[in-house]
Amino acid sequence: MSDMKELFCEKAKLVAAKVTSIKSMDEAFAYAANYVAEKNPCELLIPSSPDAAQPEFAEEKIMAAPELSDDQYAALAKACGAKGVKLIKSGMRNYMAGIDAGFTIADAGFIETGSIVQQSNGEELRLATMVSEVHIAVLPASKIFEDSIAAEQLLLELMSGVAYTAVITGPSRTADIERTLAIGAHGPLELHILLLED
Repeated sequence: MSDMKELFCEKAKLVAAKVTSIKSMDEAFAYAANYVAEKNPCELLIPSSPDAAQPEFAEEKIMAAPELSDDQYAALAKACGAKGVKLIKSGMRNYMAGIDAGFTIADAGFIETGSIVQQSNGEELRLATMVSEVHIAVLPASKIFEDSIAAEQLLLELMSGVAYTAVITGPSRTADIERTLAIGAHGPLELHILLLED
């Protein structure tokens, strides 16, 4: 498994994801709370008034974690509270221009492309991974696969019935705008993958 972890890390870093090994969920919560507390605040994209020369900055730092278990959410809330970070579980539409980070647990990772797989059937989870400035995803090491073919059985389970399953490769990027690479145009500026020993 260690070879698979190393290969995944190499591939994920090639697509500009930031990969960190962790030993517990508590370590993941501390990482996320510290990161958000120390980052520059979100810059709201909508000016406060038509006369405003520059966008205003959010007054508080916000992390969204919509689909954690109650125990996990409580532990993350404690870590966030200690750092002065507001944690939300729902109501993402009320914070469309001001979510500093979305925190999720990935369903799988593919070595071939350095991607994570996220089942996002709920709108709150989709928004948390799409409108946040930073996406922080925990990936259990046991859920790393060589490629989508090796993960066929898991993917069939994730996509059974009505399902919205995303394959996320690095931060959001596009070159549609005058053929110039733009990071964060359609989603997060950064993807942090916390590789959990399990």
